[in-house]
Amino acid sequence: MAIRLSTRRTVLKGGALVASSLAFPTFIASRGRAAGGTQKVNMQLGWIVGGNQLGEVAAKRLGYFEEEKIDFAIQPGGPNIDGVAIVASGRYEIGQVSSSPSLMLAASQDVPVTGFAVGAQKHPYCFFSLPRAPIRKAEDMVGKKIGVQATGQILLSALLRKHDIPADKVEKVIIGSDMTPLVSGQVDAVTGWRTNTTALKVLGPDYIAMPLWDEGVRLYALPYYATTETLQSKAELLAAFLRAAGRGWAYAKENPEKAVELLVKEYPNLVAPDEREAAAIMLSYEFTDRTKEFGWGSFDPAVWQEQIDLFDELKQFAAAKPKLEQVMTTAILDATKDTRPKLG
Repeated sequence: MAIRLSTRRTVLKGGALVASSLAFPTFIASRGRAAGGTQKVNMQLGWIVGGNQLGEVAAKRLGYFEEEKIDFAIQPGGPNIDGVAIVASGRYEIGQVSSSPSLMLAASQDVPVTGFAVGAQKHPYCFFSLPRAPIRKAEDMVGKKIGVQATGQILLSALLRKHDIPADKVEKVIIGSDMTPLVSGQVDAVTGWRTNTTALKVLGPDYIAMPLWDEGVRLYALPYYATTETLQSKAELLAAFLRAAGRGWAYAKENPEKAVELLVKEYPNLVAPDEREAAAIMLSYEFTDRTKEFGWGSFDPAVWQEQIDLFDELKQFAAAKPKLEQVMTTAILDATKDTRPKLG
C-alpha cells in the first residue's frame, strides 16, 4: 500500500464535500454523549479496515472501551475517502492515517489536525527484491529498475537523497499495487508494506525486504490524530481512548490467535490464516524496545522533526514548512504515561 500524501486542495475539497453532506442531527450524535453517559468516539481510517486495527477491535469486543465509557466505532477509509478532511471538518473525533507524511503536509497547509500517538514504531514500508538481483541496501539500487506506485515516488527520492545517489543512476518504473512486475522480471524491486503478507505470497519464501526505516528514511506508520479543538477540549476522552486501545494491543500481543479470532468475527471478509501471519509481523512493529520503556503508542519528537526537515529538503511543502508543534503533541501521551502498556 502506497503512502497517500494529501494536499490542501484535496483536504479542503474533501472537507467541503463532507460538510455539505452532513445532516445536523448526525453531527450532534457523533459529538455528543451516547446512552448511559458514554461518549461516542469514531476513528476515521485513511484506508480499509484490517489487521492494522487488531488492537482496537480486540479492545472493542473485550469491553475495554466500554469500561472507559466510550462508545467506539471504526469508520473505514479507501481510495476516494480523505480521512484527514473528514476529521478536520469535525465530523469524527479522531483519525488514523497510514503514514506520518499526511499529517506533516496537512499541517503545512494549516489544516488543524495534530498527531497525538503512533501505532507502528517503525514504518513497515519496504523495497522487495528476489535472490536473482538482491537489493539489501540503498547502494544496491544503482543500475537497477525500481518499481514504485505513483504516490510512493517521493519515498524513492528521499531514499536516494539520504544516500547521495544521483537520481539518474536508478531507473524508476511506475507500477500498480501488485507484485507481478517483480515476479515477471520487469523490475528489480517493488514497494509495499511488510505486513501485507497476502500480496507477498506471490514472491515465494526467499524474497528480500529492505525496510525504508533501516536505510535512514524514518517515517511513522498508523499515527493517531485529532483536531486542535478536540485536543484542547476533550483531552481526557483522548486519554481514555489511548488507555483502552493500549489494553487491546497488549491483549493482541499476549494472545495473537485469540485477537485474530475477534478481528475476523468483527470483519468476516478477512481470511483468518492470512491475518494470523500478518499479526505476528504487525505486532513486532507495534511493540519494540521503545515501547518497553515509554509505552505503547509513544513516539520520539526528534523523529518527527527529522521527517519534517527531510520533506522540506525535498520541497514537498507547497506552503510553509510546518512547525513541530503543529504536527505532533505529547500531551495525551504524557497524561497516560503510567497507564499505557510497557511491553517490548
